[in-house]
Amino acid sequence: MPNKTAETNHKFIVNRLKHYKQKTVLSITYDNGCENVLHEKTNQQLKSKSYFCEPYHSWEKGSVERVNGLIRRFIPKGTDFKEITPSFINKVEKLLNNRPRKCLNYQTPYEAFRKECGALTD
Repeated sequence: MPNKTAETNHKFIVNRLKHYKQKTVLSITYDNGCENVLHEKTNQQLKSKSYFCEPYHSWEKGSVERVNGLIRRFIPKGTDFKEITPSFINKVEKLLNNRPRKCLNYQTPYEAFRKECGALTD
């Protein structure tokens, strides 16, 4: 995203999720950053619900923290994001979404999501 404003964040989330069936995006869990103040506007457009994590309660969002750790293998803390290209971000996203996860019964996130959306059959 070009910046961390609430409007940019809202538009980004809606653009990424609006193409999925309504039953697929039931809720979004946010952190407490000011970039998420338009969550109700996002809910209206996606017909979803908002949930917020308690500050400094990383155990409430263990899978998010796990993915953050995986991302840090590619983009270490302190990296200047102005030097990271969108194509590199897309590459990391594809690699992580095609990595099997124990919590998904060794399916990849991509496979699990597509299956949930009805795009794949057994």
